[in-house]
Amino acid sequence: MALLPIPAGTQPDEAQSPPAAPARRAVPLAVPVVAGASGVVAAELWAGVHLSGLAPADALLRLARRAERFTPRVSLEPPDGLLLEVRGSLHLFAGVTGLRRAVTEECRRLGLTAVLAFAPTPLAALALARAGRAHAVLEMSALVGQLAPLPLATLRWPGKICERLARCGVRTVGAALRLPRAGFARRFGTAQLAVLDALTGRSRDLRSAFRARVRFRRRRELTCELENHQVILATLAPLFAALAAFLTERQCGVVELECLLDHRHAPATRCVLRLAAPMADARRLAELLGERLERLPLPEPVRGCELRSAALVPQRPDCLHLWQPGEHGGGLSSEASGLIESLRARLGEDAIHGLAQLEGHRPEKAWGKTAPPAAAGYRAAPRRRTRSPPVMRRPLWLLPMPRSLRVRDGKPRRRGPLRLIGEPERIETGWWDGEEIARDYYTAADIHGVLLWIFREREAPHHWYLHGVFG
Repeated sequence: MALLPIPAGTQPDEAQSPPAAPARRAVPLAVPVVAGASGVVAAELWAGVHLSGLAPADALLRLARRAERFTPRVSLEPPDGLLLEVRGSLHLFAGVTGLRRAVTEECRRLGLTAVLAFAPTPLAALALARAGRAHAVLEMSALVGQLAPLPLATLRWPGKICERLARCGVRTVGAALRLPRAGFARRFGTAQLAVLDALTGRSRDLRSAFRARVRFRRRRELTCELENHQVILATLAPLFAALAAFLTERQCGVVELECLLDHRHAPATRCVLRLAAPMADARRLAELLGERLERLPLPEPVRGCELRSAALVPQRPDCLHLWQPGEHGGGLSSEASGLIESLRARLGEDAIHGLAQLEGHRPEKAWGKTAPPAAAGYRAAPRRRTRSPPVMRRPLWLLPMPRSLRVRDGKPRRRGPLRLIGEPERIETGWWDGEEIARDYYTAADIHGVLLWIFREREAPHHWYLHGVFG
């Protein structure tokens, strides 16, 4: 931990200042520091942006989204402040001067007037910007000297506390720093003392990071009511263009897209597009949604439309497999994903599905329908695998309901006598849900050599049933 002396700073007028406190010893700083060429440099450098003048309500959020191109550490200070930790970004913008120019240009594009200041602590950078001083304080040894002349209003303390301090002749940050710490805490509160410690780097100032929304949502009001599906789809074109830019900036794709069509009296019409793999191609998304809209009846003309996505998924580039899809474990190709999406858009959500193995011993309850398999570039979170006991051979084709078999001389028949192969498999389960079974399953061959999966009930009258067919 580095020990740095705190400079006395700028002296206020003697008629308004309290008696000078004795010189203080060096205090340990909580801000990490490193030795630079000209002095001790803080490991962090914060850029404070203060929006001056009248700014729109959403101006700060729009600027914060733009600021993420300079650094991932962006923090909001509503209603008119923004903080950026830029120490690691200086070499990308040719130092403080280049970074100041880039941030100022972003503010100008948004139509905002801003003051930008740099300091080793976030609150110091914000206080300098609020005071209108576009300084760049790079060394900890110069920090207090630059903060001392600032009025206390830059810290935005409660008005009553500032009035009490003013009656004592304390109107600047430097004068407040020279007051005895114990007496200051008793008279004005520990919260204000903590602000001074964070301001000068005596304690760490932890800021919550801003995270841009991860879902797209854009709305468009129409000047006239529309009934034609093709015209409605053309009206959605600007929304799809905005969606493409939104996904490109974040290098993400969507697996679910929702379109809402508003009417005058009827409830909004909802059209949901679910994809087999993440997609960021706006043209392809518009085509798939258009196929859905053509089959969707509209109760009334459309007065407005809204496009919004579910959670974004990182977009990964397609990679070719050594084996063809399905061959020796080869993955699903992008062509297969496109086919699945087209079929689902034209035939409906329930027309295409995958199969999944469920935990259960009853054959009719050991599988279920799932969403279509994902493409090779996208994998869902891996599920924890549990060790399961080995099972005997199962047929791929199970009948919806077991069919009763005729019996002659105690042997099952289907287009002739059936020949039993191998040992039986006994399944007794389901007692807890009222669907208990007790069966002995056999693999059997008919007179044509077709392999069947049959079972015999263990309870009287011991009927035989056909349950599946092997391929």
